[in-house]
Amino acid sequence: MMSQLLVFGLQWGDEGKGKIVDCMAGHFDAVVRFQGGHNAGHTVIIKREKKILHLLPSGILRPQVRCLIGNGVVLSLPHLREELRSVQLDATEAAARLDLSRNCPLLFRSHSMLDQARERQANGVIGTTGRGIGPAYEDKVARRALRLSDLLDEKRFVDRFKELLAYHNSILCNYYHLEPCDYRPELDEIMSLRDYFLPMIANVSEKIAALRLAGKKILYEGAQGVLLDLDHGTYPYVTSSNTVPAALALGSGAPLGGDIHKLGVVKAYATRVGLGPFPTELHDGLGLHLARRGFEFGSTTGRARRCGWLDACALRYAIRVSGVDSLCLSKLDILSGFSELKVCISYQGGDAYDAAYSAQDCASRQPRYHTMPGWDEDIQSTRDYNALPAAARDYVEYIESFAGVPISVISTGAGRDDNIIRRPDFFAMR
Repeated sequence: MMSQLLVFGLQWGDEGKGKIVDCMAGHFDAVVRFQGGHNAGHTVIIKREKKILHLLPSGILRPQVRCLIGNGVVLSLPHLREELRSVQLDATEAAARLDLSRNCPLLFRSHSMLDQARERQANGVIGTTGRGIGPAYEDKVARRALRLSDLLDEKRFVDRFKELLAYHNSILCNYYHLEPCDYRPELDEIMSLRDYFLPMIANVSEKIAALRLAGKKILYEGAQGVLLDLDHGTYPYVTSSNTVPAALALGSGAPLGGDIHKLGVVKAYATRVGLGPFPTELHDGLGLHLARRGFEFGSTTGRARRCGWLDACALRYAIRVSGVDSLCLSKLDILSGFSELKVCISYQGGDAYDAAYSAQDCASRQPRYHTMPGWDEDIQSTRDYNALPAAARDYVEYIESFAGVPISVISTGAGRDDNIIRRPDFFAMR
């Protein structure tokens, strides 16, 4: 059993990371979130009960696991309070198990208003969740953001909050010609939450260092996916944070050394929410069938996900820019019943995929496919690799060979334990 594991997505998010983290968290002492905000949505199903987490690390559903939110995460305190209520954590239990970095930037309603106003512009549509993540990161970079530690000095917080809202309102009113955001209701709400969150404020970097020194096992949970990375994704149709493993060090203070195993999660087909290039997207009945079978609706927005065949070139690109030790192949069970399956292995005019070129370059690529036989057998909840149909094993091994990285875990259902562990010496799963 490894002492440190990083789980992150290799596509456009929605790969099934939350389930994998929840499944593994029982074998770790702590789970750390290090980037993104409540635009992320990690779905976990336990005994047929669905839990959707946005800010909380997926390990929060394991009562013995400590959870830490690093400085790379932008926090909406009202949303975090509601999420804690949804998983039935009271103030005492949450304070005992949840550490929030004192350096987390705070996200306010005015950030969401700016985000939504920008999306309404005819030439500015990106397809964001509209939750204010981008504007919150903009304030961080511009050094005007309020951070969680600012709550320690109530008077200073109130003064700086008013200043920030005045700046946001100048844009809302003068540029977007909208009504201003009234600061008073939100300020009252945040002040009412202040005493609740103060005991959770911590130096997360120091906490991680102490856990490592004590020989504790730590699981790091990424949000979104590599193809949505701010620098390496299909810009400008990307998220507002870095999603590659290197973001771990920046977003938590944990050193990214060779002792951290990097497990990249890839869906057995491809999906994307919102706008942006998607070379293997299916616009016919097959795409609709995939969406229905996989219940492909965004856990954050509820928007239908676009569906298509697995793009192995994009996968190989994501592996290259992130560095992956092994793969988890998720939702293999959704492909049961297809007479044939396709995998994109090159494009007309070349086989390179580099999202960093531009979204336009990626959008213009015409995929070339390798076609393989499908299978009819229902493989949901299968936990033995040899029990899979031969065609399913061929599909797994073809992806593994093309990617050049071993597939250690295969998810065969939505349940916590619906997994095939191909490396039992590596993952001591229950």
